[in-house]
Amino acid sequence: MRSIVLVFSIFSSLLVSSKETPKEKSNENMAVESTPVVKVENEIKIIPIEHASTILEWGDLTIYVDPIGGAVAYEGQKQPDLILITDIHGDHFDLETLQGLNTEKAKIIVPQAVADKMPAEFATQLDILNNGDSKERYGITVEAIPMYNLRKEALQMHTKGRGNGYVLNMGGKRIYFSGDTEDIPEMRALENIDIAFVCMNLPYTMTEESAADAILEFKPTQVYPYHYRGNPNVSDVSKFKALVEKGNSEIKVIQLDWYPKETY
Repeated sequence: MRSIVLVFSIFSSLLVSSKETPKEKSNENMAVESTPVVKVENEIKIIPIEHASTILEWGDLTIYVDPIGGAVAYEGQKQPDLILITDIHGDHFDLETLQGLNTEKAKIIVPQAVADKMPAEFATQLDILNNGDSKERYGITVEAIPMYNLRKEALQMHTKGRGNGYVLNMGGKRIYFSGDTEDIPEMRALENIDIAFVCMNLPYTMTEESAADAILEFKPTQVYPYHYRGNPNVSDVSKFKALVEKGNSEIKVIQLDWYPKETY
């Protein structure tokens, strides 16, 4: 699988966001403009894989978030030191992918519901976090943030307390991965977030409007829309970007390509 790699700093100049629709995805839309690397205290690399699956590289450490898609999706990538899994659903947790990867040196942070589905071979690698818990690994403090549905028709899909969003405290930055959630009070109450990865696809997460409204509430420095395709709905990232920038022009919305094969 083709992965697009973005090397960036909080203080570097910004990318141009592009609009992607379910049936129109030109080479121009798929491309991500590179930004000059500004040497700062710590440099982070973001590698979008697919949907919610993401890799972060920070110094010598490599972090996988919700790895799915089989080992082939990670060919050419560095071996993970830390793996974060948000929930039990197949677009976040895929045991076959984990078993196909070289995870021998990795610690795996999961909620209890995911741990219950993990075979014994991973037992010594697991750190189980409940909502509100935190754990330090490799100089990174990981906070488990609630993620759940609010709307009555969706309550059974993501129940409160089962899954985790995560805030990673690394290199003086705070990086948030929403997992599958609506714009819950716990997300709105987040503070000092430098980078936010925020979902927005129906019927089980957020509309563009509710995602934008939540972003305007907790004010991350940068936001990356991810997890924005569902079946059959595809969120309008350009609409989300416009709503955020109209509400607060200091928040920068950056779009990467999490759908190189248009599988969602």
